[in-house]
Amino acid sequence: MMKCPFCGFEESKVIDSRPTDEGQRIRRRRECLKCSRRFTTYEVVESLPIIVIKKDKSREAFNRDKLMTGLLRACEKRPVSIDTLDKMIDEIESVLQNSLDREVSSEKIGQLVMEKLKKIDEVAYVRFASVYRQFKDINTFMRELNKLLQND
Repeated sequence: MMKCPFCGFEESKVIDSRPTDEGQRIRRRRECLKCSRRFTTYEVVESLPIIVIKKDKSREAFNRDKLMTGLLRACEKRPVSIDTLDKMIDEIESVLQNSLDREVSSEKIGQLVMEKLKKIDEVAYVRFASVYRQFKDINTFMRELNKLLQND
């Protein structure tokens, strides 16, 4: 049962169901049987958690929100929509889920992000790379920019 977000009643009826995110989730419109207000829920297939091995060798569960925060920072004041970032994270998460490894290094995730970000927005790519690769000085920063220019 799904609790109504308005009155807390535990019974509702499904009015409409449709697949979203290329069939990865199901969007359901529901109507509360007590207050008759409508709300939306999403159903997701439960999957095994992906464990991220960080640079300091500590481990934590993969967190979409944390990745989104980093991407929003990199894309600040750039013409990149939230939908584009959401799709990008979906694609990265799908790659990670489809690999046989349940543990993945933060470096691997960073590489996946940079590959996708490079195609979306080069300025955001350089911003993300500067934090991810921890550029020590202007020379390492310039080398990355030169690599970017050579690939165009």
